[in-house]
Order: sequence, then C-alpha cells, then structure tokens
Amino acid sequence: MPPAEAKPVATLSHEVEKLPEPTPAAPVVKPQSKAVAEKPSPAKATLKEPAVTPEEPVVVSTTEPVQQTVPQEQATPNIQPEPAPVPVKTKPDHSIWDGLLQQYVSSSGKVNYKGLKNQKSTLDSYLNELKNYPPAGDWSRAEQMAYWINAYNAFTVKLILDNYPVASITNLHGGKPWDHKWIELGDKTYTLNNIENDILRPKYKDARIHFAVNCAAKSCPPLHNRAFTAANLESTLNSQAKAFINNSTYNSITSKSIEVSKIFDWYAGDFGNLISYLNQYSSTQINAGSKIQFKEYDWALNGY
Repeated sequence: MPPAEAKPVATLSHEVEKLPEPTPAAPVVKPQSKAVAEKPSPAKATLKEPAVTPEEPVVVSTTEPVQQTVPQEQATPNIQPEPAPVPVKTKPDHSIWDGLLQQYVSSSGKVNYKGLKNQKSTLDSYLNELKNYPPAGDWSRAEQMAYWINAYNAFTVKLILDNYPVASITNLHGGKPWDHKWIELGDKTYTLNNIENDILRPKYKDARIHFAVNCAAKSCPPLHNRAFTAANLESTLNSQAKAFINNSTYNSITSKSIEVSKIFDWYAGDFGNLISYLNQYSSTQINAGSKIQFKEYDWALNGY
C-alpha cells in the first residue's frame, strides 16, 4: 500500500541528517544500477528508469545509420560495372583445321592417322565450329565453297579416326560410309554424299572440286595439307587439279593415249570433253581422238 512504502523512505532521510558526512547519498545511487538485476521494489525501480531510458535510443540511433550506409556503399560497385560485349563470330576461319593438316598430312597427301588420333579433341572443336557457323546468305561464293570442301575432308578424317585402325574406308558402315547420315551442321544432318553430290557439285558446278575433296583412299586425289579459304580457293583448286592430272600414280598421259583415274569416268558429265579438259592442266598435250582408259581404283587407306 502507498502509506507503507512511503514510511521507510522518510526514516532513511531522517537518519542521513544525523550523520556527519553526506556519504549515504552515494550508496543510494550505486544500488540503483545493481538493483536492476535483483528485481527491486517499485520504489527503487522508479529511480532507475530515467537513467536507462536515455541510453537506449542513443545506441539505436547511432548504429542504425551505420548499418544502412555500409551495405549501400558496398553494393554500388557490384551493380554498376557491366561486362564488355563479346564479338559475335559468324564465320569459321579454318585455322584449327589448317594447323592439323600442316602437322599430320605430308606434302604428298599421306595422312598420319595414328598421330592425328591424339588430336581428336582438337579436331572435334573445329567440327563444332563448322556446326555452329554454317554458311549464311551473306557469305561469298568462295567462302561457301571453302566451308563445304573443308567440312567434307574434316568429317572424313573424323570417320577414320573414330574407327582407327582400319584398312579401308569401305570397311565402314556396310561398305557405304558416304551414305551414313551423321554430320551435323547448323540445324541439319548430312551424309558425305549430301555434301559432295547435293551441295558442292550441283551448286557450284566446278569440276575442280573432285581434286579438292578426299575420300581417304590411295587412289583419291591427295588431301591438301592446308585448309581451303576464300582467299586461297581459286589458286588452290588450280594447283590441286594440275598436281593430280600430272601425277603418274593417278594418271598416265601421252599424246596418243591416256589411262586416267576412274574419277573421270564416274563423273564424266562434270568434265565435258575429257581430252579438252585434261589439256587445260596437263604438261603433255593430248591429241584429239586419243584412246582413253581408266585405272583400277585402290581403296586402301591413304595413311602412313
């Protein structure tokens, strides 16, 4: 009850007056801080409330701005920087394929398949490049031809490596490896025959293509040890045609008779008048009406 609580307080103040020194005033303040933990009576608790109340808002008001400001300063540099735009590549440059050819194909066109097999991952990266960047409408004729010639040759090498060692490409896929549909370029799937007979021959109508594509056989025109590009296409097609026609391994030519590759028989329609065509590149001029024969085709692997 209020009268009972007020009586001890009056007695305490009366005793303090009789003391010689006002020391009891200090002990009265100290117990107030300890009394918080000891759950004091309502009278003592009332004395402590003014001291506690101002401290709490001071602590809160000083800490809150700091906690809000720091994250804002740290987050700002993470949001503002943006990665530089990556250049969009639209055409393969055939440099990967060119490097493999120089390292693993001899000047005579023989292929080191054993060594090349250790570079399958490199070859695959080039094939993926061909897949991701097929010819587009803004490509030049030379760019398109170079792409399809390189694709034919690179996927033929891939076919051999996937089955190496193998004596002949004709041992694969039931003797019809050129009809095996497995070549993914863009959003389409092709066979080797699709590339040669549905794209290269009918679209570009250039018989020199036959001296550029390689079927991995000994009697096939040698695999050129450099990649075809738009820049070197014309000169390389001419040099390949001339080298093949004048190579006695593939063609025997005199002025009065010729025994030439079976390719000239299989694709006779592409060459027109054969003797006239051969005379464009042959170092020996062939007489009109000379006897024409065709060599047997050796399908053994063109490796070493």
